[in-house]
Amino acid sequence: MTNIAVTTWSLEQTAPTDLLPAAVPEGDVRIVRAEVPSPEFSRFLYASVGGDIRWTDRLGWTHARWREHLERPGVETWVAHDRGTPAGFVELTPGDDGVVEIEYFGLIPAFRGRRIGGHLLSYGTARAWDLAERWPGLAGTKRVWLHTCSKDGAYAMDNYQRRGFRLFDTRVEEEAEVATPGPWPGAFPS
Repeated sequence: MTNIAVTTWSLEQTAPTDLLPAAVPEGDVRIVRAEVPSPEFSRFLYASVGGDIRWTDRLGWTHARWREHLERPGVETWVAHDRGTPAGFVELTPGDDGVVEIEYFGLIPAFRGRRIGGHLLSYGTARAWDLAERWPGLAGTKRVWLHTCSKDGAYAMDNYQRRGFRLFDTRVEEEAEVATPGPWPGAFPS
């Protein structure tokens, strides 16, 4: 098995005023919170968004593991829809002391390049900042962070920085190269 060098960049915002929202795209684009924990739907989003960029860490999760994660207080999935069709998602995961991670964010390949991503990231980041308003008992958000890597889309880092995220850490690690899984085996050429 071949190894590849993967660079991971961690970025953050430390105040709600750091957010620089993108313009709302034209057309019927809506962002809705998936309020009912659904392992099937969340796995669909994860595999469909990340299949061509080698998101593999959750592919082996059991139904029970997905449910356990989605039922944690404060975990939220916000889904962008283009004319009623799921186009992408942002998943928020609260940590300790008012820290919220944008754990996953992305668009299904057919919806990339249509100005939906900047809008979805803006909306998801704003929901990270007001997360405690929807979850009594959570500390108010003091920091929102995320990570991206050299395996992600070519415009990911630029989108994060244009939304006001600042780089705070960079790491390079060797990883085993894996085939592009697609949303189902063989959906994308390797």
